[in-house]
Amino acid sequence: MEDHKLSLYDNIAKVNAVDPELYERYPVKRGLRNSNGSGVIAGVTNISNVHGYLMNEGDKVPDEGKLTFRGYSIYDLVGGDATKRRGFEEIVYLLLMGELPTSSQLDVLVEALDAQRNLPDGFTASKIMSTPSHNIMNLLQRSVLMLYADDPKAEERSFEHEISTAISLISRLPRIMVLAHYAKRAAFYNESMIMHRFIPGQSTSETILSMLRPNREFTPEEARMLDIMMSLHAEHGGGNNSTFTCRVLSSADTDPYAAYAAAIGSLKGSKHGGANHKVLAMQKEIKENVKNWEDEDEVASYIAKIVNKQAYDHTGLIYGMGHAVYTLSDPRAVICKDFATRLAKGTEFEAELNLLKLIERLSPEVILQEKGTKKDMCANVDMYSGFVYSMMGIPQDMITPLFACSRMAGWAAHRFEELVSGKRIIRPAYKTGVKAREYKPIEER
Repeated sequence: MEDHKLSLYDNIAKVNAVDPELYERYPVKRGLRNSNGSGVIAGVTNISNVHGYLMNEGDKVPDEGKLTFRGYSIYDLVGGDATKRRGFEEIVYLLLMGELPTSSQLDVLVEALDAQRNLPDGFTASKIMSTPSHNIMNLLQRSVLMLYADDPKAEERSFEHEISTAISLISRLPRIMVLAHYAKRAAFYNESMIMHRFIPGQSTSETILSMLRPNREFTPEEARMLDIMMSLHAEHGGGNNSTFTCRVLSSADTDPYAAYAAAIGSLKGSKHGGANHKVLAMQKEIKENVKNWEDEDEVASYIAKIVNKQAYDHTGLIYGMGHAVYTLSDPRAVICKDFATRLAKGTEFEAELNLLKLIERLSPEVILQEKGTKKDMCANVDMYSGFVYSMMGIPQDMITPLFACSRMAGWAAHRFEELVSGKRIIRPAYKTGVKAREYKPIEER
């Protein structure tokens, strides 16, 4: 039986290999990218803008990164106020409603989020504890689909229901995430199953830390840092893979649960939201193999090994460096590094943060030296996000799920816009490279 099974898979790579020459012969935009690396314009959005370069006579010219939500700079939205408690909720309101909230409007949103945090009766026991997953993203995706069954208006497309569903998922996903984490630890690692009730009046970041930690304790600085991280990940344009996935499904007029679950599945991928795990693994290897983290020559030497495919995963990639849009700077990484520096100062984490800054500074120089090519490359948000989460004691397997909890607001905003303004189902074309073949009966093959 095994021999027969193996034979079924023998030709998979061969049968599915498309001749690379065909991509040149036909005007194919692989990955929906232009030849200069810029994205194909597939739509227009008023939600956000991701800026990383200028165009001059068809050529990309590097520029400082800018990220705006509804026209507001991310630098202004996040700001430097260390006492701000509900920055993420303010951004949720902005993304969904199109305007910054007044105090009373923000209170209404906070009350709505609080009112939705509880899961349906029996959901935790039957949908989370009884079906734990090794990957929390998988359980998040399944949970969103299963919440469809508890919504009697799931197929309704009214604006009232769409907003209500979005607020419900923005509120519930963090709770599902923490419960999924503990269900995983209990089922596969024989640890205790911890279930804290949420505390009304807490912000989203406070709720996550309170439910996650056995003693429920956290500092205002930790809650603010998590609030910032969620704000930075809340939205990033319509062309990123998960948001585009949400828009594609929404253009087909499917229900919101199906669209958001698909977006979570996209975000899980190692080339998208799951990339942060590769960054952390690479950083771990560098820390283990570089004896003196302050020795620039030693650090550069190990980066060179990675670039030359002699270390880490032998791809030659420096994970955490470079971005599809940003060239000179990623504003999310700039903000993340700034707040991480404040939080790490004078702690045992400061040396590790300095190492990451050194990797960021040396990587372009090493690539130029080893490959002879000058790359316009900056650190992306993943360079520092994993480090920030580790400072707060957040488990590594919750990093991408936290990304999903944050991005839920952006997905919802883009779904609304697609439903109102999209008008057409998104349907690109594929050119076939197969010639007509003559059919033969099975006895003649």
